[in-house]
Amino acid sequence: MTEVGTAGSTASSTACVALLGGSYDPVHMGHVALGTHFSSLLHADELRVIPAGAPWQKSKLGATGQQRAEMASLAFAGLPLPVVIDRQEIERSEHGQASYTIDTLRQVRAELGPRASIVFLMGADQLQRLATWREWQQLFEYAHICVAARPGFALNDTAVPQVVADAFSRRLGSLESIRNTPHGLTYLAQDFAVDISATEIRAALQRGNRANSLVSPLVLDYIEQHNLYKS
Repeated sequence: MTEVGTAGSTASSTACVALLGGSYDPVHMGHVALGTHFSSLLHADELRVIPAGAPWQKSKLGATGQQRAEMASLAFAGLPLPVVIDRQEIERSEHGQASYTIDTLRQVRAELGPRASIVFLMGADQLQRLATWREWQQLFEYAHICVAARPGFALNDTAVPQVVADAFSRRLGSLESIRNTPHGLTYLAQDFAVDISATEIRAALQRGNRANSLVSPLVLDYIEQHNLYKS
């Protein structure tokens, strides 16, 4: 087992690094399952967990950036691969900057170099909103994009904008090709059935329900110790 580390660890120039961003407000078992699922499929050398700083498409968060990073560290501890908590978006927010994925990918690419395989992970709900992201079409210049979707989801789903579906479809690649090339490909995993809402978890915590099946016990203890999500 490998302890959770912090960004700045050195990856091989031919490494495969999976990136999992999110507000993590709070981090839950769905996040861990998604990261673990793709890390296994890709035989990733590292899973990099990136808590959002000031996500521009979301309202005020219930926990600070520091607290969300600490909860993520607890939730992802003990996985059978190196896990890094990357605080770059939190650090940008501390300087009044919003969180944009394109900026994050540029920074990770500059750190890892041109040969590393960088794989950005997301759920189908994020794919449906992808056209609203800043410079979304440039994301492929820095990373591959892998999407985890519920059974039965398809790219021709009416909730996926046609321009996004077209861009994703023409870049479809195999797991092996994604593992061994730097960027530009896509993959859709349709056997990922975890469906957990952080909004529902916060509501349960406000009602005094510990949501034991949805959140790591270590994270639940942290939430109670820091008196989070009480109102």
